[in-house]
Amino acid sequence: MTAALHRPAGRSRAWARIAFERQRLAWAAMPAREYHEGVWEAVPEGQEPSDLALRRPFLLAGVRPGEQVLDVGCGEGFFAAELARAGARVVAVDVAEEPLRRARTRHPDLDLRLVDGEGSWPLPDASFDVVWAGEVIEHVADTASWLSEVRRVLRAGGRLLLSTPAHEPLTRLRLALSGRAFDQHFEPLGDHVRFYTRAGLTRLLTDFGFEEVEVRASGGLPGARRLLLAGAVRSRW
Repeated sequence: MTAALHRPAGRSRAWARIAFERQRLAWAAMPAREYHEGVWEAVPEGQEPSDLALRRPFLLAGVRPGEQVLDVGCGEGFFAAELARAGARVVAVDVAEEPLRRARTRHPDLDLRLVDGEGSWPLPDASFDVVWAGEVIEHVADTASWLSEVRRVLRAGGRLLLSTPAHEPLTRLRLALSGRAFDQHFEPLGDHVRFYTRAGLTRLLTDFGFEEVEVRASGGLPGARRLLLAGAVRSRW
């Protein structure tokens, strides 16, 4: 733990820079698991997943009963439980113990596992028909390693389904024109580290050997949709 900072009178901007640098260095030295636990401790327990009305039907339409599904970044297990009720065989993983503790309380029958957020997952190769990652990829710093793990655990012809915040043309224009909106959206201490457009996400998934990539924007006004829903098929090679 870093020592407490005492704000000097009349030097707020300099103090803010010093405080931010101290926080940045503290986070850099913090073990990854401790960081993820800290993020989850700030999330109210039992909170309904964002954009549930958009994400739930998208997910359930892409999974068939009996399929083996990996829920990556399962949180409190809401979507994993929905998948299980729909007849899927689900393994749900997260990088922090706190959300898994909550999920075990609410859904004791789920197969819930803790994984390393920065390393390989303790899961067999080619063992899942579907990987679901709802509001996860924007939190991933090492996107290449993460997508490589997704490909590794998916069977040839298996499907990746994911959702992530959208950055449509009108959204980008608003951020460019408003300093306040920009600062709030790209909060330096926030836990979103990647920001996607439809074109960027499509290109990323294609570059990593996914086929039949479909990315659509949903929720909100045209040009300012708030959510990307993506589906892609793992190539056979």
